[in-house]
Amino acid sequence: MSGMRLPSWFAERAEPVPPETELRVSTLELFFDLVFVFTVTQLTGLVVDGIQNGAPWHGSLQVLLVFGVIWWMYAGYAWLTNAIPPVRPARRVLILLGMAGFLIVALAIPTAFDGGGVAFTVGYLLLILVHAGLYLQATAAISRVIPFNLGGVALIGAASLFDPPYDYLLWGLAVLLLWSSPYFIGQKGFALKAAHIVERHGLLVIVMLGESIVAIGIGAKDLPIGFALGLAAVLGLALAACLWWVYFGGDDETRAEHSLNANEPVRRTRLILGAYFYAHIPILLGVVAVAAGIKKAIGHPVDPLKLAASVTLAAGVTLFLAGNAWFRRVLGIPGNRLRVVGALVAPLTVALGLWSALAQLVALVALVTAVIVAERRQAVEHPVAASSA
Repeated sequence: MSGMRLPSWFAERAEPVPPETELRVSTLELFFDLVFVFTVTQLTGLVVDGIQNGAPWHGSLQVLLVFGVIWWMYAGYAWLTNAIPPVRPARRVLILLGMAGFLIVALAIPTAFDGGGVAFTVGYLLLILVHAGLYLQATAAISRVIPFNLGGVALIGAASLFDPPYDYLLWGLAVLLLWSSPYFIGQKGFALKAAHIVERHGLLVIVMLGESIVAIGIGAKDLPIGFALGLAAVLGLALAACLWWVYFGGDDETRAEHSLNANEPVRRTRLILGAYFYAHIPILLGVVAVAAGIKKAIGHPVDPLKLAASVTLAAGVTLFLAGNAWFRRVLGIPGNRLRVVGALVAPLTVALGLWSALAQLVALVALVTAVIVAERRQAVEHPVAASSA
């Protein structure tokens, strides 16, 4: 046994990328993101089930708690591959193992509060162990994070032993522990590369928006394709396209990268936390809510929506616009007033949804389109005012 040696490809030490190296998102990271998006798709199911069962706030609370812990680990893996790109076989095997953890977590989500908590805990623990094992080879700073991660998974595991409301309380404590940890551990030792972070999260948003298109297909399953259904499907696509335009239609990615690179490493890490972790929470939850709302609207487009479905659809647009304005504000990107106004107006469309699902879809598409057009016109006619807005 003493003469046995691991293959050289598996025993390689994961050296971090030098700061000057330009880093692009790899296909393995995109593969990882697809598994994560499947995990988020399960959250849409929780929202829809809550609406159907007459307990929308119950489902929404579960979504907030589950998303809180899985988003923390997604961000952890985005930072990990920023420091240690998966270009060697050993790293790729470990990242694939982490994907297996996310898959277990995803499969356990529908029953996470009803008997599936142990499976969720096992998958989440696997995520933490793989993340820690790889990241420790790049920087010792991750050792300050590991106790918080282990504390979070311990709270989730303990929650599986209790009934409501105590299990919800323990989940909430886990989210609070994880989300507040950056303020206790600081940001020293995490020298992140701006271009990779910007590109990785942009690609994630694209894939997430694709989920709202999938929701159209799921909602229309086994239904005859008539004029009303076709129009509702096109409006669902138009709403997703409008949200895409809000996030990608300008030059925000380039401006975000320049803003991050203009700061020294610790300040840059703090900005990435604000813009790409905290501010992206409402953006992604907004996509989940929009997908759930479209799924409910597409089945009976002419009929009134249930109050919970109408509120979910409007809340999705509000969250997305508000989160995007927050993201831009953190990075010093000007011109956010109209997005905030759009976020405040979107809930008014609930009244239309209670009359007809089509009417609310039309109103939301018109609202976001108006924000986009008004911003464009403002930038062309008053470039100085737009830059200082």
